Amino acid sequence: MCVRLRKEWFILGIVLVIAVARLEPAVGVKGGPLKPEITITYIAVSAIFFNSGLSLKTEELTSALMHVKLHLFVQIFTLVFFPTAIWLFLQLLSITPINEWLLKGLQTVGCMPPPVSSAVILTKAVGGNEAAAIFNSAFGSFLLGSSSSVPFTSIFSQLFMTVVVPLIIGQIVRRYIKDWLERKKPPFGAISSCVLLMIIYTTFCDTFANPNIDLDKFSLIIIVFIIFSVQMSFMFLTFLFSTRNNSSFTPADTVAIIFCSTHKSLTLGKSGDKLL
Repeated sequence: MCVRLRKEWFILGIVLVIAVARLEPAVGVKGGPLKPEITITYIAVSAIFFNSGLSLKTEELTSALMHVKLHLFVQIFTLVFFPTAIWLFLQLLSITPINEWLLKGLQTVGCMPPPVSSAVILTKAVGGNEAAAIFNSAFGSFLLGSSSSVPFTSIFSQLFMTVVVPLIIGQIVRRYIKDWLERKKPPFGAISSCVLLMIIYTTFCDTFANPNIDLDKFSLIIIVFIIFSVQMSFMFLTFLFSTRNNSSFTPADTVAIIFCSTHKSLTLGKSGDKLL
């Protein structure tokens, strides 16, 4: 039993942080004692990519950067196929009694890029191509942000300071402590997963602290079921496409593709990830 709990600690952690957020949401809301607009948006996300810079070999980053086929697959799926499929699906749902604002919210999330931090952490946690996940999640946010009403400089500076700079610093530090890292093998995956739990906690604090949420239970239950079904369907679809005999993708590439192509965030490059 204890062995099983240790293996599933992250899932249990998610349940725990959501429960804590529900009990006292004021602690983790924006402007609250934890100051997530600083500690999460900047410090936590920077820590994730510094961690990645420490753990990844430079040749892995270089190889991932040149993996054009993987990048094209992810960007086309997440920014073209995904929103188009969701739009078509919502045309059918529009004739149902589901709350129209929930449907509009689903369409909005469907058009967004993958969450930068959690896409990388989840890929790393199951042994996927972490370097490819870094490039694709950051590039998706940059590409969509630069074509939206959000100021280009804001998106660029946010990604540069919280992703690029920490990653480069991590690579520099790695050069000096490489032998120690290979000898001690620090738990990089567990560290990043703990940071993700902090992000999930503050996100749910914001959700539970919102006094204006007034939705009928039918619509809420149905939309949760729809999100789960869409998520599972698209993950299965990307798995099928990326594991075909002529795809040339490795199992690690497939993991990165699944998480970067099908997960969505309402924030362009920031850490308050609303996962779909």
